[in-house]
Amino acid sequence: MKTTIEELVAFRAVVDTGSITAAADQLGQTVSGISRALSRLEQKLGTTLMRRTTRRLELTEEGAAFLQRTRAILDAIDDAEEHMAARRQQPAGRLRVNAASPFMLHAIVPLVPEFRRLYPQISLELDTDDLPIDLLERRTDVAIRIGPLRDSTLHARPLGTHRLRVLASPAYLDAHGKPRKVDELAGHALLGFTQPESLNRWPLRGVHGDEWTIAPTVVASSGETLRQLALAGVGIVCLSDFMTAADRASGALVQVLPKDTVDVRQPVNAVYYRNTQLSARITSFLDFLSQRMG
Repeated sequence: MKTTIEELVAFRAVVDTGSITAAADQLGQTVSGISRALSRLEQKLGTTLMRRTTRRLELTEEGAAFLQRTRAILDAIDDAEEHMAARRQQPAGRLRVNAASPFMLHAIVPLVPEFRRLYPQISLELDTDDLPIDLLERRTDVAIRIGPLRDSTLHARPLGTHRLRVLASPAYLDAHGKPRKVDELAGHALLGFTQPESLNRWPLRGVHGDEWTIAPTVVASSGETLRQLALAGVGIVCLSDFMTAADRASGALVQVLPKDTVDVRQPVNAVYYRNTQLSARITSFLDFLSQRMG
């Protein structure tokens, strides 16, 4: 008996999710159904693909080799289906997008309803990481990067720029006073990033030049965490406009030292590997983002 596509899909899902239970949830099937599919596949191939323990599943050497072929087969099927959908001018398939959590929450998520109305055949998988990821390792189609790009293996499509501003809540300023000069910030609670250190150099003009390196009182890895801390009145923060526009419009955050702030803008790029042949679903997503954010 020949191997079926359903068995290959089940095998790939188990590897990608790390468990039979998670694979069943992802595919909308029962745990027993996924387990039977995996057993049938191993029986047909006459080899063990995965070692099962109470804690985890581990690929055998044969399983790792077969996984490469499995991915190639399923990717080829996806491409064939997508090609037919593109001919009908209906981009289709799964689109995996990665971005830092603040950008995902404030810039991409609000656009998802409109994108889904325009492209109902595209299923979105949205992942967040506050540090850059390996696109191939994470099987990501498009990643949104904020700031200067350092990876020359990536192709970038500019999506716009966002200005950096120093901000605080009215409650914090009422309690601690509003700094009138840059050097007065040293007496305030400053909210900074754990990494990269470049994000702790604020665009403030003074005797030190056009940027001022802070000594943070509180640090966090995520800009969204720092935003929430600023809203709670914990201290002063420097964040990009894309995540604070609504806060500034409502008065929840106000700009500090606007006359001393240098107009520094962070570039926003959509990146993908240079050897990636852009599919209709990727092109439609990039065009959509470019139009809405440009």
